[in-house]
Amino acid sequence: MPQTPPFTGQLNTGGYNKNLYQTKEESYPGLYYHDNNLASGSLEALIHHLVPTADYYPDRTYIFTFLLSSRLFIRPHELMSKVCHLCMEQQRLSDPQADKMRVRKIAPKILQLLTEWTETFPYDFRDERMMRSLKELTHRLAIGDEVYRKAVGQMSQGLIRRLTVLSQYEEALVKINATAAERLTAVKAKPQAAIQRDMLSICNDPFTVAQQLTHIELERLSYIGPEEFVQAFVQKDPLDNDKSCFSDHKKASNLEAYVEWFNRLSYLVATEICLPVKKKHRARVVEFFIDVARECFNIGNFNSLMAIISGMNMSPVSRLKKTWSKVKTAKFDILEIVIPFFSLLIKDLYFLNEGCANRLQSGHINFEKFWEVAKQVSEFMAWKKVECPFEKDRKILQYLLTAPVFTEDALYLASYESEGPENNMEKDRWKSLRSTLLSRV
Repeated sequence: MPQTPPFTGQLNTGGYNKNLYQTKEESYPGLYYHDNNLASGSLEALIHHLVPTADYYPDRTYIFTFLLSSRLFIRPHELMSKVCHLCMEQQRLSDPQADKMRVRKIAPKILQLLTEWTETFPYDFRDERMMRSLKELTHRLAIGDEVYRKAVGQMSQGLIRRLTVLSQYEEALVKINATAAERLTAVKAKPQAAIQRDMLSICNDPFTVAQQLTHIELERLSYIGPEEFVQAFVQKDPLDNDKSCFSDHKKASNLEAYVEWFNRLSYLVATEICLPVKKKHRARVVEFFIDVARECFNIGNFNSLMAIISGMNMSPVSRLKKTWSKVKTAKFDILEIVIPFFSLLIKDLYFLNEGCANRLQSGHINFEKFWEVAKQVSEFMAWKKVECPFEKDRKILQYLLTAPVFTEDALYLASYESEGPENNMEKDRWKSLRSTLLSRV
C-alpha cells in the first residue's frame, strides 16, 4: 500500500511500521474480526478506528483502505469533520488549558494521519470544507510548539504544491482540447489540408512514435488519484437516494481524461487510415500503425497497443478490403494479441465497488471488499509512478494530441469515398451521410 514516511517528532512507539491493531474486545464496539483480520464494522466504529490516540495509531494499510472506499458511504469533507471532532473531543484540544504533555504525545500521530491523507488523497482537499477542517485542527496542534508549527507548514506547502500541479495539468488539457477542436474546424473548411499533413509526414519511425505514445500514457496515468477509481462508480449516495455523493465537490476527472485519450488515439488511427485517396498509401498507413502497435507491445505500453488495434477494428477501417489486401500478411500477428490492460482493471474495480456499496444484513460495511479494492488500486498506484525513459519529441506529441480526428460518421463517409459501397444498405448510408455532412461544410 502507498506509504508516507512517519512524522519526525518525538515518538516513543519505535515508528509507525508496527501493526498496532487492537483486538476485537479492546477496540471500539461495532468492529467484527475474522481470523484476526478486520472483516466488517459500522461506519461509526470504522471512523473511530481511523483516529489515533495517545496509545494507538491505525495500521497504514487500514488508513489507505478506509480513506479510499469510505467515500461510498460518507463524503470526504464529512469524514474529515468527524475525524477533527473526535481528535478535539478525545484529547480536549479545544481546551486552552489542555495538558501540554498529552498534546505532545498525540500531536505527532494526528499530524501523521493528516500527512497520509494529504499526500495520498490530495484531490480531496480541493473542497474548501476539507481545508477549513484541516486548518482548524492543525492550528490547535501547532499552538505554542515550534516543532509542530514547522511540520504543519511543511504538510500544507506539500498539499498546495500538489494541487497547483493538478490545476496546471487541467489547464494544459483544456488548451490541448481547444487546439484540437480548432484544427478540426479548419479541416472541415479545407478538407484537402488534412491529406497534406499526416502522421507519416511528421514521423515515419514506428519506434519513436511508440515512445511518444508512452510519454502521453504515463503522464496521464500519473495524475489519476486513487479515489477516482471509487468515485467513478458512485452514482448515488447510498444514504440518500436523491443526490449524488459528489455533486457539490469539485472532483478530479483524470481517469475520464485517460479514457478520452484512449478513444482519441483509436479515432486518430482510423482517421489516418481512411483519409488517403490511394489504396497503396492507405495500406502503408495500416502497416505503419501495425508496426507502432508492435513497438508498443515490446515497450510494455499495452494501452496504446489496444487503442491502435481498436482503431483498426472500427467498421469504417475494417470494411476497406482492397486496402487490407495490399497489407503484408506477416504483419497481422500483432493484431492477434489482445491484452486489455486498463479496461480489465476498470471492469474488476466496477464489480468490486458494487460489492463495497452494499451493506451486510447486519447493517455493517463489508470491509473485506474494501481490502480487495485497496489491493487493486494500490497496485495501480505502483504502476503510475513509473517514469518514462524516452526523450520527448514536442512535434510528434503535439500532432498526436491535437491532429484532427473524425467522428464515426465522417469516418464512414471517408471510407465510402475511398472504397465505394458494396451493398444497398451501404449505398443508402453513403447518400445520407453525404447530404448530412456536406451540408454542414
